[in-house]
This record gives sequence, structure tokens and C-alpha cells, in this order.
Amino acid sequence: MKLGLVLHEVHRGENSLARMLTRLSATHKTDHEVHHVARDIAEWSHQHVRELAEAAAHHGVRLDDEPRQEPAAAEWLREKTGELVGRRPETGLLLLRDLRRTYLKAAEVSVDWELLAQTAQAAKDAELLALTKRCHPQTLRQERWANAMIKVVSPQVLTT
Repeated sequence: MKLGLVLHEVHRGENSLARMLTRLSATHKTDHEVHHVARDIAEWSHQHVRELAEAAAHHGVRLDDEPRQEPAAAEWLREKTGELVGRRPETGLLLLRDLRRTYLKAAEVSVDWELLAQTAQAAKDAELLALTKRCHPQTLRQERWANAMIKVVSPQVLTT
């Protein structure tokens, strides 16, 4: 069984999604909804990373239980740049690009969760299946949030 591969992929994807949401929050700090919601939902991915590492250990797969973080200096610099640029028209295009990338990453991670769920179901692994049922809906919510923000931001940005 290639369970280890799937666990690694979901773990990698959740780490990547968490970093992406954290960057989105820092870069677009002047957009308060984006800043706060992205930071909050990034925590979901951090928790998923921890839970995946714990579940993987039960299957003899070693995954880092600490989410990969961007260095504090890089996050600080990203936030300060976002504050300086503020609400200039060009930042709307950057926000739209970042939301699009976030949406696509969340969709990719969602597919990985689905693969893990199907693998857990085939292996009759109730604990792993419970993990997917707990975490996958949050990933779907991250995806829907990014999609909703694209719908809100794109008319404003692309018609002016």
C-alpha cells in the first residue's frame, strides 16, 4: 500500500496552504477581512499538519509535526510592504492573483484529502478516515472562502 505517499502529499500540501494563507494575510494587511480571515484559516492547516504527523506515526511514517513557518523577518517585511503599498489600484490585481493561487492550492489539497479518505476507507482504517472527515471540510471551507473573495474582488478590480 502506498499510504505513506498519500500522507506525505497531504502533509506537504497543508504546509504549503498554511504558508500561502499566512503570506496572503501579511501581504494584504490593509484589507482587514483578508488579513484576519486568512490568518485564522491558516491555523486550520497548521492543526492539520500536526494531526497528520500523529496519524502518520501510527503507520510508521515520519512527518514533521510542526508546521513550516516563514521566517519572522520575512513575514514582517511582507506586512510592512503591504502597509506601504496600501490600497493602490495595482494591489487589487495582486490580491486577485494571490486569491486565485490560494484557491487553486486549497483545491489541490482537497483532492489529496479525498485520496487519503479513499485509501483509509479501502484499508478499513477508521482512525485515518475520521481524520479526513474532521480536516477535509475545513480545507473545503478555505477553498470556498478564496472563491468567494475572488467573486467579491474581481468586479471591483477588473472593471476600474
